[in-house]
Amino acid sequence: MITSAQMRAARAFLGMDQKTLARLSDLSVPTIQRMETGPGTVRGAVDSLAKVVEVLDLADVELIGEGARSDGRGRGVRLKSPDSIKPEQDQNTATATADR
Repeated sequence: MITSAQMRAARAFLGMDQKTLARLSDLSVPTIQRMETGPGTVRGAVDSLAKVVEVLDLADVELIGEGARSDGRGRGVRLKSPDSIKPEQDQNTATATADR
């Protein structure tokens, strides 16, 4: 499962706005907004959530689930490899957790 905070953090990693995520996942902007607004785990149609997760996965974003191996605590997001960092991104902004 993905949380709304993880979804927002993943978009931030990619420098992606809600409109772009909606277009890439073939969903409406209001659907993306609803998914990101609720507290905790994203609720909605499973196929809509799967589309968003697929877009993030193709963009090389790893969603860290509760209890998954990570050096930090709780849920979060990270890039799968350092090579995924765009040149304009600073190394210090390339890591973030969704629960901060």
